[in-house]
Amino acid sequence: MADRADRRTTPADLEIRTAPRRPVTDPTLGIDVPRAAARPAKHRLVTIGDSLTHGFMSGAVYRTDLSWPAIVAYELGLRDDEFRFPTHEWPTGPGGMPLDLERLARSFQARFGSRLDWWEVVRAGLWARSYMDEIEDYWERGEGSKPPALGEPFHNMGVYGWDVLDVDVLTAKVVADRIARPTDDLFAQVVENNGDRAGLVVLQRARSGNRPRTVLEAAAAMARAPGQGIETLVVMLGANNALGSVVRLAPSWSDDGYESRRPADRMIAKRGFNVWRPQHFAADWQLLVGRLRGIDAQHVIVATVPSVTIAPIARGVAGKVRPGSRYFPHYTRPWIDDDDFDAERDPNLTEDEARAIDSAIDAFNETIIASVEAARRDGLDWYVFELGGLLDSLAVRRYIESPWARPVWWEPYRLPPQLAALDPVPSTRFFRSGPDGRTDGGFFSLDGVHPTTIGYGVVAQEVIRVMQTAGVQFADRSGRPRDGHILVDFDRLLAADTLIRDPPAALTPTLALLGWLDERLDWTKRILPFTPNPL
Repeated sequence: MADRADRRTTPADLEIRTAPRRPVTDPTLGIDVPRAAARPAKHRLVTIGDSLTHGFMSGAVYRTDLSWPAIVAYELGLRDDEFRFPTHEWPTGPGGMPLDLERLARSFQARFGSRLDWWEVVRAGLWARSYMDEIEDYWERGEGSKPPALGEPFHNMGVYGWDVLDVDVLTAKVVADRIARPTDDLFAQVVENNGDRAGLVVLQRARSGNRPRTVLEAAAAMARAPGQGIETLVVMLGANNALGSVVRLAPSWSDDGYESRRPADRMIAKRGFNVWRPQHFAADWQLLVGRLRGIDAQHVIVATVPSVTIAPIARGVAGKVRPGSRYFPHYTRPWIDDDDFDAERDPNLTEDEARAIDSAIDAFNETIIASVEAARRDGLDWYVFELGGLLDSLAVRRYIESPWARPVWWEPYRLPPQLAALDPVPSTRFFRSGPDGRTDGGFFSLDGVHPTTIGYGVVAQEVIRVMQTAGVQFADRSGRPRDGHILVDFDRLLAADTLIRDPPAALTPTLALLGWLDERLDWTKRILPFTPNPL
């Protein structure tokens, strides 16, 4: 549906911005809130969000122990039993859910070497489908299809693919009912309902006995239960209210009248689009804010939405439309060279479409910031985390390499010494590697949308800055208080980041392998979780 011409038209009522939104630099927005006396809280960190919070990486939810919430929890000094997060697969598992591109690349390399000769193409294609078939069988009919365990709610309640409305509506019963009988499609060998299967793991733990609850209801119960309480609640939602338009290179805007529908009817209506008009986003955000105000957390941190057009899954073709512009004339897949690009043949976004998407996100962020401002004026200890501003400060092709396009307020992000010392220095370009190691990128994983482990570390570092502004006390691994500015242990993260430490060399460069796989498996549309599901 997103490819239909009448769905691509930018709404006439959308305000197109000619300049980027200036990020806020003060998490408090300059509004003082009397700081209440610290209360003991059993749950020191609770997070609600989408794939960025869940820990999605290289096309799969796999290393959730390296998500940004898990990194923050480590720096807080929390033990494993003090910060619970979902695990979906052991390291010996079949290959991720829905598909871990890094493990696929390593398996491909072990089978075919660092390059693919022409006479091996057919055999390699059959191998790739067999590899995916084993993953599909595991999650749909094998060990991975068993009902997830019950237990106390997770502290990290992010779920990949979720947008703002999902956290207000989805329960274990809703997603269980949506998981249809798998069909074992010979040509579309991707785990069916994979997002709901991952969500069910989280939502099963959100239950109260036999009563299904949303993650927001579970968080509210954690905050008010005697002897429990939440110290810091972090909410990072909204990217999926626009990201699908960039992943699919075909914006499909929300329909007229969306905001007047009941939440359940909005869930059905959103099946047909992948980018929300600002007033429709605001309607869903209002529901979320009403729920958040009912959660008695000591501190609430709310993230802004990053400009999804910066994600390298959509690469700007050739030069900027003008020296002082943020935009390229077209955006297409990163493995399509400038010389080979054909605007009539290849999937692409235009400059005007990219600008319209960014304009909508700027409006989303104004809504988010206004909600934090209102909360603080009402005496609630809420803060803004400028995730959008963070990505702007790292954007290589948009700003770092285009000095004339930089707004007067723009400043580059100061990398931690451990990352600045890497060669090449990590960037927001698409990841590339070959027999001699990584040659480009480093902050985005192989799916071109989600961070690497060190990328999640940068997000964690900036969340920690806001938490320290709120007065949160950090501790070392033995429980002793830590003073001063808290720094993420990037040496630990570099040792754990297999993509940076030991990048795959299959097909020189790795980008060529991903393009080859996309031609045969259409992975960008099949495994990246940005098409909303109806009720």
